[in-house]
Amino acid sequence: MIDTFEIRGHGLLLRGWRAGDEGDAAAVLRGFGDPEFRRWNTPLVPVDDLAAAHEYLRARQNALASGESVACCVTDESTGEVLGNVAVSAITPAFRSARVGYWVLPEARGRRVATRALSLASRLAFGELGLYRIELDHALGHEVSCRVAERGGYRYEGTLRGAMFEEERRDAFRDMHLHARLASDPEPPVA
Repeated sequence: MIDTFEIRGHGLLLRGWRAGDEGDAAAVLRGFGDPEFRRWNTPLVPVDDLAAAHEYLRARQNALASGESVACCVTDESTGEVLGNVAVSAITPAFRSARVGYWVLPEARGRRVATRALSLASRLAFGELGLYRIELDHALGHEVSCRVAERGGYRYEGTLRGAMFEEERRDAFRDMHLHARLASDPEPPVA
């Protein structure tokens, strides 16, 4: 497993989230508080203040150290501006599999940040992490995320019934699309 990293490409720099960093904590808090993020995601652990954002950063660092996941702060390569997050998580070494997810801050949307970050995270997962299968899921109806998955070479595999929480709820469920990419699949071009 890796303990520190920087991945460059497609105009982006992916780096680890920094526990204790006020700028990273503020970006996480903005990301989790964004209405569009909240429309499609209901995190298991809410991040609704700076203390929770700092705890999120510590948890990401611990998960990296344990080999459980690799969460990347997505930044603009030339300016260092934080644009969002992409993470390879639920890493299962025995099956050489994992899940990937992403979110983009509002001011970075419309610039294909998620597609470019997904490309770099996939390269990390299939390369350095040695994974064979990566799954990507999103709430049914989240067409933007569906297009990101398709552009990233993640083929649609089906609809999982009642597989994720409804918006802002933990007592009701909604369906999600499942996409996946294999190490043997061709790498798609990134615009």
